[in-house]
Amino acid sequence: MGQFDGKVVLVTGGARGQGRSHAIEFAKEGADIVVADIARQVETVPYAMATDDDLRETVKLVEALDQRCVAVTADFRDTDGASAAVSAAVDQFGRLDVLLVNHGVVSLSPVVDMSDQVWDDVIATDLTGVFKAVRAALPQMIEQNYGRIVVTSSMAGRTGLPTIAHYCAAKWGTIGFVKAVAREVADRNITVNAVCPTNVDTDMIHHPEFYALLAPGIDNPTREQVIPGFQSLNAVPVPWIEPIDISNAMMFLAAESSRYITGEALHVSAGWNAFNAA
Repeated sequence: MGQFDGKVVLVTGGARGQGRSHAIEFAKEGADIVVADIARQVETVPYAMATDDDLRETVKLVEALDQRCVAVTADFRDTDGASAAVSAAVDQFGRLDVLLVNHGVVSLSPVVDMSDQVWDDVIATDLTGVFKAVRAALPQMIEQNYGRIVVTSSMAGRTGLPTIAHYCAAKWGTIGFVKAVAREVADRNITVNAVCPTNVDTDMIHHPEFYALLAPGIDNPTREQVIPGFQSLNAVPVPWIEPIDISNAMMFLAAESSRYITGEALHVSAGWNAFNAA
């Protein structure tokens, strides 16, 4: 038996990377899955975003585990997109037990050069999109008198980092949002928590703009050449962690054994958090 047998889990940003890992790991523990993703490019994002093919592949991987999986193409910047994803879970499976708000984008620009569109795309996705996902899910969870919500924040939500001020603002904001919502629904058997990863080995960090930031002075740095720069952020001597490390934290916070943990921001950061003020 799995610890999520009979549960329905909605994963936003589920087409690949961390979201795909979450979908697979919860399915291994018996959950039925809804994966939602924008599955198209946002113009200001400097790396290739997920596609419909990625979304279909996640469905195949979950179904290979003999669990049901539904895919929804949804832009969580849009209220209707968030509502459609939640409706898909309820229409297909009759309930929604766990919401993993995993979607997010990042771009790089000093504030002095940052356009309105660059700012707006990150804030709309990484902060407003979190609000819209949670707002869409809460009525169903309140009706059930049960729910687990876990939001992906970041260590960028615990410190200031140059060239990603918009991302830091969004990720700091998600932590405050999580704490406020946790208090609003604490009497309805709903917990609301955040996970703060260090860099994770996904497409979000593996592209030329990030590499140039982490290996200044090197023309067109390679993956190997940026390892020291990424590793310098962490106390544990690794440059990045794996999606499964975040999936494990998600499962911990969604499990019944964590029913009294709410309003928390759990660092999965290879010790980056140890450099910050308490």
